[in-house]
Amino acid sequence: MTLRNTSTRYGSLAIALHWAMLLLIALVYLCIEMRGYFPKGSATRDALKTWHFMLGSSVFVLATVRLIVHLADRAPAITPAPARWQRIASSSVHLLLYGFMLVMPVLGWLLLGSEGRSVPFFGLQLPVPMGESAALAGQLEEIHETIGSAGYALIGLHAAAAIFHHVIRRDDTLRRMLPWPHHT
Repeated sequence: MTLRNTSTRYGSLAIALHWAMLLLIALVYLCIEMRGYFPKGSATRDALKTWHFMLGSSVFVLATVRLIVHLADRAPAITPAPARWQRIASSSVHLLLYGFMLVMPVLGWLLLGSEGRSVPFFGLQLPVPMGESAALAGQLEEIHETIGSAGYALIGLHAAAAIFHHVIRRDDTLRRMLPWPHHT
């Protein structure tokens, strides 16, 4: 497998970034969902929130790298080619996914800043981007949580489309992104 994309398959770099992003986003969601099982103020709950913040910031970094790689390398063609509406739907969902991966960490950073807190990042503290504001914090928290909930649906739609292409259309949409080689 090559590092760069070919005309029929994503390269190892794009594949590694795709699956690393899935794992990272799953961990971000896991941390924030698991915190509810522990009492407020407990060390475990606080640790899960801290990991949520750090992993969320990592999503921004990896999404930026991923976007650069995506823009620098042409995606392999799908065989057989999908209908125009499917290409438009795919582009729209991918645009929303990139927006999700870039906007959510920024919203989280702004949210913590409006609460007067800096964002921990693996031993570093990201700067507080603004002054404390309880009203703004409440609004940012609502937006962050709403987009986070929509993220479940967006990621599910992306996965369902890959399965649809693989099982119903029987094209190579999914196989192009799998980490192991495929034979036709």
